[in-house]
Amino acid sequence: MKNQQITTTRSKPRRVVFLAFPKVMLLDLVGPWEVFSLANKLADTAARPYEIELLSGAGPANVPSEAGISLESHRRAEDCLGAIDTLVVPAADVTSIENLASSPFDLLRRLSAQSRRTVSICGGAFLLAGAGLLDGKRATTHWRAAGDLAERFPKIHVDDDAIFVKDGDVYTSAGVTAGIDLALSLVEEDLGQALALRCAREMVVFMRRPGGQSQFSNTLAAQHSERSAINDLISWAADNPDSDLSVDAMAERVNMSTRNFSRVFRSEIGQTPAAFVEKLRVDAVRRCLEETEISIDVISRNCGFNSADAMRRSFRRVVKVAPGDYRRRFSGRRKGEPELSDGSRQQRKSGKL
Repeated sequence: MKNQQITTTRSKPRRVVFLAFPKVMLLDLVGPWEVFSLANKLADTAARPYEIELLSGAGPANVPSEAGISLESHRRAEDCLGAIDTLVVPAADVTSIENLASSPFDLLRRLSAQSRRTVSICGGAFLLAGAGLLDGKRATTHWRAAGDLAERFPKIHVDDDAIFVKDGDVYTSAGVTAGIDLALSLVEEDLGQALALRCAREMVVFMRRPGGQSQFSNTLAAQHSERSAINDLISWAADNPDSDLSVDAMAERVNMSTRNFSRVFRSEIGQTPAAFVEKLRVDAVRRCLEETEISIDVISRNCGFNSADAMRRSFRRVVKVAPGDYRRRFSGRRKGEPELSDGSRQQRKSGKL
């Protein structure tokens, strides 16, 4: 497939520096790296937007990854001089870092001071936190480690559910693929939506998720229940969001009293049935916005909401953005462009509009 070239106007590349410590999490590094690399390939090659470097934070040029693959750095972090546009710190094994001869936190503070913005991926937030770079700021990390981050570093306002968080010139992301979402957001911030969206499509990333979106697909909660009846109920509800999902109806479906069902559900899933159903239906709406051009009115009915207004309120409460803004991030429809009716959409598809 021929690459679409998207021209950028900046003449000097932005310097993006990845700082890798021993036992670095491989995907935390190569996922965001690939985003910046693709931006270089898809932009005007005469005005390459990014200069990407890998620094070893532990002295030797080779950096062992947690996956067992060694990475060859461009230089040692101690030898990194000059201004940095974006410093990216992926997660690494904390024990390995604590055993380093020199303080990684002094190094981080120095490199961050040289940088326009500082970024952590997943557990890299612990490195920024140890260096004091997150004090007084909002931040996130992988959901499994968020409680530990908040307990160890009480000066940080930890958001345990966001995909990524920007606070001033410091950006933090949740686990694994959330680093790709954050990198795409940085490309969009630097170079515009068109190039970022092209990068997402080239990587077959289905959706560049907005930072405030929850880390969880709500149906994953079924994996936390030890009761097969609850698991089966959640699987069925995910496939039938327009069905009667009242507490009484769900309790009857699993042959429990309403009171006992509510108690068991909250104990097993960690939220009330009503809160779960709202998130489940919002998940269904999100998929429709990503995958179809169906109108908001039809989506709201198909996903079990009483009205489009009720759906919009729930969607904004759960996802933290409006449905129209969410759809534009995937479709590339410009802000302010009116949403089409179902008839107009069919006309557009047939070439009559």
